[in-house]
Amino acid sequence: MRRVALGFTFCVALLLAGCGGSGGSSGGEGEVDSSGGGSRTINGVVVEAGAELAGANLAGADLSGAYLVAINLAGAELTGANLSGADLSGANFYDANLYQANLSGANLNIANLHRADLVDADLSRADLTGADLSGAFMLNTNLREANLSGADLSRSNYTTADFTGATMPDGTKYAGK
Repeated sequence: MRRVALGFTFCVALLLAGCGGSGGSSGGEGEVDSSGGGSRTINGVVVEAGAELAGANLAGADLSGAYLVAINLAGAELTGANLSGADLSGANFYDANLYQANLSGANLNIANLHRADLVDADLSRADLTGADLSGAFMLNTNLREANLSGADLSRSNYTTADFTGATMPDGTKYAGK
């Protein structure tokens, strides 16, 4: 499953590179690209699908509804960021800090969240189908009505996470404690 996910991510990245990505933005902070590609410039950092932003500081950034397929945010600082409704399928959040981030309704299909800090984060109604959440820190994380079908939760700390109404990795609905 992981090889398929990595292969898909690689193919998407190649496709985006071959098509020139989703366009650039030369505007100021938080400006959305007028070509409809969804690129935004935040604190001088261009954020768009397939971007290589490993280690970037996007704390408090508003990326709600953005198209950020296959973006690399490994080790990035995203404390308090708003990624609600964003398409983050195939994104790499390995070891990223998403403390108190809003990912409600986000598409995180086959995303890599291995060892991510999701403490106090909101992932309600998020699509985490096939996502790698192994080793993630999910204390007080809101996963209400999230889809975790096929997700890897091994070695994760989710003892105080709220899974009310969530579809669990085995496809069953969470029945409560």
